[in-house]
Amino acid sequence: VSADAEPIRVLVTGAAGQIAYSLLYSIAKGDVFGKDQPIILVLLDITPMLPVLDGVVMELQDCALPLLREVIPTDKVEVGFKDLDAAILVGSMPRKEGMERKDLLKANVAIFKTQGEALEKYAKKTVKVLVVGNPANTNCLIASKSAPSIPKENFSCLTRLDHNRARSQVAMRVGVPSDSVKNVIIWGNHSSTQYPDVHHAIVNHHGKEMSGFDAVNDESWLKGDFITTVQQRGAAVIKARKLSSAMSAAKAICDHMRDIWFGTPDGEWVSMGVYSTGNSYGVPNDLMYSFPVMIKNKTWKVVDGLSINDFSRGKMDATAAELVDERDTALTFLGA
Repeated sequence: VSADAEPIRVLVTGAAGQIAYSLLYSIAKGDVFGKDQPIILVLLDITPMLPVLDGVVMELQDCALPLLREVIPTDKVEVGFKDLDAAILVGSMPRKEGMERKDLLKANVAIFKTQGEALEKYAKKTVKVLVVGNPANTNCLIASKSAPSIPKENFSCLTRLDHNRARSQVAMRVGVPSDSVKNVIIWGNHSSTQYPDVHHAIVNHHGKEMSGFDAVNDESWLKGDFITTVQQRGAAVIKARKLSSAMSAAKAICDHMRDIWFGTPDGEWVSMGVYSTGNSYGVPNDLMYSFPVMIKNKTWKVVDGLSINDFSRGKMDATAAELVDERDTALTFLGA
């Protein structure tokens, strides 16, 4: 660890929650921003969670991590969002039993409007913002609209968990390690309408590179059960564990932020929800939509020129329609 490196300020919201508990150690030990990058961790949560947050702070101190210079627990946005280099917005209003989707959206618009305004007022203009809390795509859009002086490109939402799920399903099916599968794509919303696409995936099958379809050699599975398994994986985890995905979500957050910081490997792309305006795939403008992206110098670019067949087109349009609907509902609340 170089003693003279300036620490970066990293915010995690919902910091007393489950995902954060799996996430904070990885960030603090250097898995995300590099092994010689000192960190000031800012932990934001709602007031009733402050006693729990104190326990998390004690544990982080007790890990005796050389990169962790300071931990700041807070329930105040002016403390939480000050001078940030990175913001990981995990906290959101979860869906309660019997809650209408509209009510969920309304509650989250209020939260992410406040956080967007706080980013605008207190954070660095170069801050990289990752929205995890659901509905992540729309929450991300609301946050970005509430922080007009921070570039839209600095906002992204998490579909890396879905990307990792898709990659792993293909790898297990073929019987290879997951790093032998690359260039799967998640298109659209982080919801059950998302489209996990393997038409451009490459599998290294015991030393031989082949297309995902050839390697799996089961088109009906790839166009059927594979897609629904990935789409509904979150619900399956909740059913089994009685809690939502935390370890895998935290790992995906680390993957996503590390790729923003250090770039993607040559010839590989990853999936993340980014601002859709100006894309070449006919996705409506002014959405946060998941695309395949390559990242260099902390800047993402949508991978252009991939051929889209009718099967893919239909699925990409369906998830876009859901996002347009969510956005339009959210914007009525934003104005209110």
